[in-house]
Amino acid sequence: MKKILILFSFVLAMTAQTNAQTIFDSWPELKAFHSVMSDTFHSAEEGNLNRIKQKSAELTAKASKMQNSLIPKAYKTPAIKASIEKLYMESKVLDQQVKSKEKDAVILKSLTALHDRFHEIVGLCREKNH
Repeated sequence: MKKILILFSFVLAMTAQTNAQTIFDSWPELKAFHSVMSDTFHSAEEGNLNRIKQKSAELTAKASKMQNSLIPKAYKTPAIKASIEKLYMESKVLDQQVKSKEKDAVILKSLTALHDRFHEIVGLCREKNH
């Protein structure tokens, strides 16, 4: 029974990973945003906000490109479009906070919210793909 549970968990994890790869492979702008988000967010989680301070404008540019990109047909829903709009607006706010030298706690809070918004989009894509 334990072996079956382990095998099931492995298959489930691989399916989720494959699904995410499919989303990113079919939507290069989402993948590009993820690349910068991953770099800046995981660094900030470890207490280093230097990367987001250096790359906040790039993150906003990637969000803009995603907003203006051709959304793959499988993911082109009103909910995903609305979340992308919010992602772009929130990235602009974060960039302004960095440029105005807001406190690190404020920047981290905005970056965390932006990270959550990104995962909301990926989650909506997964739901749409099922």
